[in-house]
Amino acid sequence: MIPKLSEVSPIQTKYLSFIKRLNASGFAGDTNPDYANRVVLSTDNSIYQVLPQGVIYPKNIADIQRLVRLSNQEEFHDIVLSPRGGGTGTNGQSLTDGLIVDLSKYMNRILEINVEEGWARVETGVVKDQLNKAIKPHGLFFAPELSTSNRATIGGMINTDASGQGSVMYGKTRDHVLSLKTVLLDGELLESFPIDDETLSSIQSGSDYSAHAHRTVDAIQKTKAQEIQDTFPELNRCLTGYDLAHIRTEDGLFNMNSVLCGSEGTLGFIVEAKVNILPIPTYAALVNIRYNSFEGSLRHARELLAVNPTSIETVDSKVLGLAKGDIIWNSVAEFFPEKTGENIQGINLVEYTDNSEENLADRIKVLTDKLDALAKQDGSNTLGYTIAVGHSNVNKIWTMRKKSVGLLGNVEGEKRPIPFVEDTAVPPENLADFIMEFRAVLDSYDVQYGMFGHVDAGVLHVRPALDLKDESQEPMIRDITDKVVALTQKYNGLLWGEHGKGVRSEYAPVFFGDLYASVQQVKGAFDPRNQLNPGKIATPFELGVDLLKIDEVPLRGQYDRQIPIKNREQFKEGMYCNGNGACYNFDPNDAMCPSWKGTRDRRHSPKGRASLMREWLRGMSEQGVDTAKASKSVKHSNALISFFPKLKNSIEKHRGAYDFSNEVHESMMGCLACKSCVGQCPIKVDVPEFRAKFLELYYSRYLRPAKDYVIGSLEFMVPTLATFPRTYNWLMDRKWANKLSSKYLGLTDNPKLSKYNLKKEMSLRGIRLATPLAIESLSYKDRSRAVIVVQDAFTSYFETQLVLDTMELLSRLGFQAYLAPYMPNGKPLHVHGFMKAFNKTARKNLDMLQSLTFYGLPFIGIDPSMTLTYRSEYTKTFGHNRQIPKIHLMQEWLAEKKDHLIKQPLMCEESTYHLMTHCTEKTNAPGSIKDWQQVYSILGLELKVENVGCCGMAGTYGHETANKDTSKTIYELSWKEKVTAPELSNKLVATGYSCRSQAKRFDDANLPHPIQALLKHVREAVIK
Repeated sequence: MIPKLSEVSPIQTKYLSFIKRLNASGFAGDTNPDYANRVVLSTDNSIYQVLPQGVIYPKNIADIQRLVRLSNQEEFHDIVLSPRGGGTGTNGQSLTDGLIVDLSKYMNRILEINVEEGWARVETGVVKDQLNKAIKPHGLFFAPELSTSNRATIGGMINTDASGQGSVMYGKTRDHVLSLKTVLLDGELLESFPIDDETLSSIQSGSDYSAHAHRTVDAIQKTKAQEIQDTFPELNRCLTGYDLAHIRTEDGLFNMNSVLCGSEGTLGFIVEAKVNILPIPTYAALVNIRYNSFEGSLRHARELLAVNPTSIETVDSKVLGLAKGDIIWNSVAEFFPEKTGENIQGINLVEYTDNSEENLADRIKVLTDKLDALAKQDGSNTLGYTIAVGHSNVNKIWTMRKKSVGLLGNVEGEKRPIPFVEDTAVPPENLADFIMEFRAVLDSYDVQYGMFGHVDAGVLHVRPALDLKDESQEPMIRDITDKVVALTQKYNGLLWGEHGKGVRSEYAPVFFGDLYASVQQVKGAFDPRNQLNPGKIATPFELGVDLLKIDEVPLRGQYDRQIPIKNREQFKEGMYCNGNGACYNFDPNDAMCPSWKGTRDRRHSPKGRASLMREWLRGMSEQGVDTAKASKSVKHSNALISFFPKLKNSIEKHRGAYDFSNEVHESMMGCLACKSCVGQCPIKVDVPEFRAKFLELYYSRYLRPAKDYVIGSLEFMVPTLATFPRTYNWLMDRKWANKLSSKYLGLTDNPKLSKYNLKKEMSLRGIRLATPLAIESLSYKDRSRAVIVVQDAFTSYFETQLVLDTMELLSRLGFQAYLAPYMPNGKPLHVHGFMKAFNKTARKNLDMLQSLTFYGLPFIGIDPSMTLTYRSEYTKTFGHNRQIPKIHLMQEWLAEKKDHLIKQPLMCEESTYHLMTHCTEKTNAPGSIKDWQQVYSILGLELKVENVGCCGMAGTYGHETANKDTSKTIYELSWKEKVTAPELSNKLVATGYSCRSQAKRFDDANLPHPIQALLKHVREAVIK
C-alpha cells in the first residue's frame, strides 16, 4: 500500500535520535514518531498541510523543561518545537515540519478557582468551555467568546490573543490574563505579571533568557514609545502578537504578558495561566433583525451601536441558508420566521445583558421603538425582528452563529469557502465601505463567498470559495490576499483581527513598518536559534531567516489532487473535512465523537480518521492502485483463492512488517459507528460510511478476526438460537464460556436471548403478521389507523418483551398494528465492512418491505439505530436505483397521529420520566426527541430529556474485548451519573437497545423503553 519506510532521511534520523534521548531523560508523556500521528496533526483549520517529524504529549511542566533543555544541547540546536492546543487555528499557527508539542492531552487540569477574588488558575490545555462549565455553578464565566469554545484551549487562546463575540464589552484574551507561567528555551520557568520598575530591574540583573528578554523588551518600550504610538491604530482588535503598544499598563507597570499573549508559541511554552473570571449577567436577550440587503445590515450596525448593546453579530444569507440544512436549525427556527415575500440577505443579532430585568426591558424597548419606526419608512432595509429572551434561548442562537465557521465548508461542489483572508479588522465606522470594496475584489475573481462576524468590533469573517485541488486556482490565494492587505491598510485596519498571524506573518513587516526590527529583537531575545515555531510573527534579525510565505507552505489541496477523482468520489464522505475540529468537543454530555472523548487520541476522531483516509488514498494512488476498481474486484473475488495471500500478509504484519494501512485500520477500529459525526459535523463527515469501504479493501489483503464473522452473521443465526434460549443463556452465564469467547472470538459479556419466543407469543396474543392477505382484509376505515412494525434482530430476539409491549400499546391506543416478517437488516455487516453481503441482505429486506408498500400503510421501527439505517446506509447504497420505503421512528409516527391520540378516552395518572436518547437518534433525527415529549404530554405525562453523550456500547462495539475498557470509560463520562442517581431511580427511560444493555452491564440497571413506561400508565389509565 504505502511504501515501506526502509530508508530514513538524515533529518528523520536526527529527530528519532532526539525522541530516543528524550525518553531516556525521564520524560513521562507520550512520544509519537509514527506516521499516523504525524498525518493527523499535519493539518489544522487552515488551508495548509505540513507533516511534522513527530508528536509529543507532555504530562507536566517538568516534561517540557526536559524537552527544551535537550534542545539546548549543541547537537540538537536545529530541532524545531511547536506548541499546539486545540488545533483550531485558521492560519497554520501550530503546523510545523519539526516536533509538535500538544499540551491538550494531559495538561488540562483546572488547578484552582477563587470565587471571592474572581480568578482561576489552569493548565493551558484546559478547554474554554471546560473552565466555564466548572465555574458556572458559582455564577461566573471566562469572558472571551469563540466559535470554537468547546474545543479551543486556554493556551491556544492566549497564544493567539483570541477574541470573538462580545469583545467590545469584554476585550481580548490578554485583557483577562492576570499571570502566566512560561517555560523558556533555557528550561527556566518564567512567571509573568505586571511588575514595578524595582522588580523589573532585579530581573534584568540576571544572566538567563528571562533577564535578556526583559532588558530587550524594556529598551524597546523606552526608546520606541512615540513610534509605537504613531504606528498602531486605535482598534478594539488591536495588534495581536508581540504587542509593543501595551508593554506598560495604564498605571505604568511593566507587563511581559502583552508580548507573550498572541506570540503563537514562538517565545516559549505557556504552561499555566491565572485568568480573571466575571459574574454572568443575570438576564439576557437577543434581538434578531432581518434585512433585505447585506449592505443594509452592515450600515445599520453603526446606528445599533448607539443603543449600547452588549454585542452585535451579523450573518449573511449564505450562512443562514446553510444553517437551515443543519441539525442546529431545529433549535432556532422559531426566531427566524419564514414570511411570504421576504428575501432575507442579512441578519443582525443584537445582544443585551443586564443584572436588572427591568433595565434590560427598557434598553430593548429603545431599540424596538427605533425598529418599529424604521419599518414604516420607505426604502427601509429592515424586514422585521424577533426577540429571544433568557440565557437558554440566547445560547441556542449563539450556538448556531458559532457553527457558521464550519457550515460554510458544507456547500455543494468542489469549491468550498476557505480561510485565508479570514479576520480583517477595521474601525467599525469604516466596515460597510470596506466590505463593499472587499466584495468587489472577490467579485472580480468570480468567486462565491460567505460572510459573518462581529460588526460592533469592525471584524467580518470572509471565506472565498476555491477548489485548491485545481492547480489553476492556487494563484488566487496570493492575488486576493495582496489586494485585501492593501484594502485593509486603506481603511486603517489590521489583517489579523482575532485569529492570529500564523503563515500570514509574511505581512507583519507591512503593518509593523520600521518597528519590525524591534519585533525581531524580541524574538531573538527569547529564541536566538529560531527553534520555537519558526517562520511565524518574526525571525531573529541575526539569522537572516525569512518568514513563511502564504503560497510556499504546502496546501492540503496539493496533496488531495494527487488522488484520482473517482477514488476521491468513492470516499467523498471524508474528503471534504476542513479541519474545523467540531469533533474535538470536550463536553462529555455531547454525543460528538465518543471515541475521541474516551481516548483523547486525535487519531480516534472524525477529523483524524478523515486525514488518515485522505493520506491512505494518496499513498494508494502513488502506487497506481485504483481503489474504486479494487472494491469491485473484492465483490467478485473467490474467498478460497485469496486466503493464502491474506494469510501471508497477516503473518508479515504479526512479525512487524510496516504497512500504513495497519495504522489506518487501528484508527478505524476505534470508531463506534454511532454516526454522531454525520449529524453534528458541519461538513457532514461520515466516518462509518468510509470506514466500511476501507475495511472491505483492507480485509481483501488481511485475514479477518473471527469476531467479525460472528457479528456479521448474528442477524442470520439468532432466529435459530432463539429456539433454544435456555441452552444459549446457560452457556452465556458460564464464566469459562465468556473467557473462551473473549480470548478466541474477541467478544465479551455477550447478551442473553429473551425468554419469550416471538412466534409463540404472537399466536398467544393474537398479533398478526403483515401479509398481503391480512392487509387486504382491512376495511378502508381500518387502514387509516393501521401500521406495520418493522422488526430488528435486537428487539425481536433479545428484547422480545419490548416488541410485545409495543404491539399492545398500539392496540390500546386504537391502532391496528401488524408485525412485518423478520428479515436481517444488514447493519452489523455494514459496520464491519462486509459490503457485498450487506448489499445482498439489504436488497432482500427491501424486496420484502416494498412488497408491503403497495397497500400504503406506514412503517415504524423500534430501535433508533436499526431504523435510521434505512435513511442512511440504505439510501446511500440504493437511493439512486430504487425507492427506499420511509421507516418512521416510533415517536415520529405517533406525533403525526396526535389528533387520534387526543381523542382516546384515556387519562393517565400524572408522572414525570427522564429520557436518555440513543446518540444516533439524537444527532441524526434531533427533531424526533420533541416528538417523544409531545406524545407523553398528550397522554398526560411529562418527559424531560437528560443531556448525555454516548453510552459507549454502540451496537456490538462494547462487546468486543479490545473495546471494553474504552466502552466503560465512555459510559462513565455521562451515563453512569444519571443511571445511578437516586432521584432518577425508576424514572429513566432509554430509546436504544445498546444503551439499555450498557446500563444493565455496568450498573445492573433495567431501563425501560419509553413505550414500556407509556404502556404501564395506559394499562392503569382511567376512562374519561
